[in-house]
Amino acid sequence: MSCRPETTRPYVLLSCATSIDGYIDDASEQRLLLSNEDDLDRVDAVRASCDAILVGAGTVRRDDPRLLVRAPSRRAARVAAGRPASPTKVTVTGRGDLDPTARFFTAGDPARLVYCATGALEKTRERIGRLAIVVDAGEPVDPGWLLADLAGRGVRRLMVEGGGTVHAQFLAAGLADELHLVIAPFFVGDGRAPRFVGEGSFPWHPGRRAHLAEARQIGDVVLLRYALSSRFPDVADPEPS
Repeated sequence: MSCRPETTRPYVLLSCATSIDGYIDDASEQRLLLSNEDDLDRVDAVRASCDAILVGAGTVRRDDPRLLVRAPSRRAARVAAGRPASPTKVTVTGRGDLDPTARFFTAGDPARLVYCATGALEKTRERIGRLAIVVDAGEPVDPGWLLADLAGRGVRRLMVEGGGTVHAQFLAAGLADELHLVIAPFFVGDGRAPRFVGEGSFPWHPGRRAHLAEARQIGDVVLLRYALSSRFPDVADPEPS
């Protein structure tokens, strides 16, 4: 990995949907739908406002997401503004075990970046080097360096869509500016299923509570928007006085 870029990092928006008991999926082979159509449209609008969308390699393997702006009107508006129809797609891998046939790598989609741990760099470039730009991001991958590198590539606003390990890394490192947390109206109740985040040391705790900027009902789900840094619009200091 080259020396860390000295560039202001992008604005980082984390987006996640969970069950009432904090699970982002169940333990079955099929993806658990936690959101509804109106909220999915909201997520699409947020995607359209961003320069890049990041998910972990586990999410690429498990959910096989396309990570595209879906609404034709939003895609057209981005193109009219001189931007790609959808944001740059970004993933992070420590082992390099990415499937080159995954929809993340679909030909004709936006630019694709893979930030890879140094030890898996050669393997990753052999597997998907023709389909994406593979970047040596250190051992282990340094999320702060990753953000500075994205800024150097023109990314000003980054949407992080998971999964739990990636969300935990950005939160624990204090690298998140905003969190969109959607609560679905049911329980999963299975300890084998993945949660929003696991154990960790996070900047927000009983002595430093996160600032709730908005609570909104969207059909049968609830959106909670948290301001996690002073970069959040209209929040000078998200910490309590």
